[in-house]
Amino acid sequence: MSSDATVYLKIGDVARLVGISPSAIRGWETVGLTRPHRTKSRYRLYTNDDVRLLKKARYLRQVRGLNAAAIVQMLKREGAIKPAASSGAASIGPRLRRLRTQRGLGLAEVASAAGISIGFLSALERSQMSASVGTLRRLARYYRTNILDFFDATELNTRLVRPPKRKVLEAGPGVRMELLAWGNKVMEPHLFRIAPQAGSGESYAHEGEEFLFVLRGELKIALASEEYHLKRGDSFYFESATPHHWKNPGRSETWLLWVNTPPTF
Repeated sequence: MSSDATVYLKIGDVARLVGISPSAIRGWETVGLTRPHRTKSRYRLYTNDDVRLLKKARYLRQVRGLNAAAIVQMLKREGAIKPAASSGAASIGPRLRRLRTQRGLGLAEVASAAGISIGFLSALERSQMSASVGTLRRLARYYRTNILDFFDATELNTRLVRPPKRKVLEAGPGVRMELLAWGNKVMEPHLFRIAPQAGSGESYAHEGEEFLFVLRGELKIALASEEYHLKRGDSFYFESATPHHWKNPGRSETWLLWVNTPPTF
């Protein structure tokens, strides 16, 4: 018990109280449902608030049939999940709003061009929602820029980038993009971290070429009418002009080294 009388619970205790397995709780963590405290030895510690949140998520999954991504989005809209405090992730909402207002555009015009609702765009600009990679690409194309600008990667880059210095963008529920190098480059390397059942959303296409290598987990990627199931250690190359979409079909987080050339993301 801490000095402010907060009671901390171990993951086994939480599993019994909520009625789900510890592995399920760890899975919920990967999509942002819980943010447990960590001891010096890296053990997870949970509060009663975490227990209540997990019970609600369990209800939404079992009774209403929602998947993990939909549950997290719903709880964020309700304010039950608070934005992470300074995690290094880029908040793209203010940048999207600035792009729109600088051009003198209304919400309705931009939303129509991007194929999304006015309410969703408004929530996105207020950082209350996150957008899929496909939606971000359509917005970037409409503004005649690219997703790279959403990283705020304006500072000069050195040859060496330590993990804490990476530029991070949350690209839709359960998709985390970490930019590994930036500046005047001919390649654009990312580390993609994709939660179970999360993915790109709808298909998208652009100029260039792409290479990816599966560091952890698995990935299903569809190119036009062809689908490929990649496992750890697999590498994959394709032309970006082919419409493509992808998803993590597994039960654990997928890590990908993903390289675009030229830097069009």
